[in-house]
Amino acid sequence: MDRYPIKILLAFGETFRGNMELHRWLLENGYPELSALSSCIRGDMEAFNWLLKNGYTEFAALDSAIDRKPEASVWLAKNGFDTLVIFADACNMKPEAAQWLKERNLEILIYLADRINEFRNNQYFDYHKKKF
Repeated sequence: MDRYPIKILLAFGETFRGNMELHRWLLENGYPELSALSSCIRGDMEAFNWLLKNGYTEFAALDSAIDRKPEASVWLAKNGFDTLVIFADACNMKPEAAQWLKERNLEILIYLADRINEFRNNQYFDYHKKKF
């Protein structure tokens, strides 16, 4: 996630506050994977499948890791996506993850974790959601 420009990640974060205009902008302006990831984190199975089919397996795994699926975190780590493992932990409010991100000047990922948590804390979740 740290390869994206800050303004793109800020737009991604705003999608969790219900900004569907930015969601659509991401989709139509070269960042369909971030649009799909936002939808996926918000429970859209079609977006999850799109990520898998279009070469963004790491984002599908990230969604599952955020949903506390240990096999997804293992897959991410095994495939070299250590920052995404830490980001998922930050989304699950693990202070050591936020500290790790801060030490590496990845405050934008802390911001995104906060936006995702804000969204999740105000939603009903189906714990029978997809399996990674």
